Amino acid sequence: MTQIGLLSRVFAIQSFSKNVCEITPEQFTVLAALKEHGDLYQRQISAITLKDRANITRIISILEAQGFISRKVESQGRQIQKVSITPKGCDMFEKALPFILDIWAKTVENIDEDEMNACFNTLQKIKTNLQNNTTLNL
Repeated sequence: MTQIGLLSRVFAIQSFSKNVCEITPEQFTVLAALKEHGDLYQRQISAITLKDRANITRIISILEAQGFISRKVESQGRQIQKVSITPKGCDMFEKALPFILDIWAKTVENIDEDEMNACFNTLQKIKTNLQNNTTLNL
């Protein structure tokens, strides 16, 4: 599974660098979370994308500098900020989405629907087993 994850990440990075250029696959996941869920707090983005808060902070700073997202302070005392996707970010999401779909299509080519369902069911059982034996819930 580790090798599959690594190969998947390298494949996505290579595809983005050839086609999208302005963002990375990790940055796309943040834009996708905001596009799907609306305005979010940084900790919510971290939970949705399964990335640690330091990594999310870095990604958000880069996306903000590029004008793809904006931050609005919600609470002055603790500097709690809500993150929003901008129109420019929505455009970038739409530009990158076909590459994401192409990556997925190439990843699952020659795998029929029954094989995919069996794989997803098995992975779901593994996830449930792990969740039942840890204190971290995803």
